[in-house]
Amino acid sequence: MGSEVAAAASAAAVQAPAGDQMRTREFLSKLEHDRIIQAIGEAESKTSGEIRVLIQRGKLKSDPLVAAQRKFHRLGMHKTRERNAVLILVAPRVHKFAVVGDQAIHEKCGDQFWQCIVEKMKTHFQNEKFSDALIEAVKEIGSVLARHFPHTVRDTNELPDDVIES
Repeated sequence: MGSEVAAAASAAAVQAPAGDQMRTREFLSKLEHDRIIQAIGEAESKTSGEIRVLIQRGKLKSDPLVAAQRKFHRLGMHKTRERNAVLILVAPRVHKFAVVGDQAIHEKCGDQFWQCIVEKMKTHFQNEKFSDALIEAVKEIGSVLARHFPHTVRDTNELPDDVIES
């Protein structure tokens, strides 16, 4: 794992009655995939950074932050040229999520930025505004990436902009 940096602690993602688990299929049906993908594309058009959103279909076998770090590595996000990729992992079945940023972006923005992202996402999730949670997070992360890693003519889209379901 090593080089990627855990950018934010996991937090409760969806407020649900005790014992009530949201089915992943239900969560996915409420997501506006096109809007999320569009937000990723717009954010990445202003930066060399990469942003990915991953929806964990099954139960997590570990803490959401650990799971996000593993997925970050498996997706090759630690291999971006400027080490400025960010992964947002959502596990609707266990009502958790995590945000992980690579070394270079974490060094630029620090823990407070990530905690702010997590808190805003948490509020949206608790109000069942799932797409808004992801879109706002993508836009804010994209803004910080653009400030520290502006787009240049040499930049290429190193990773797909789709919403990953794993």
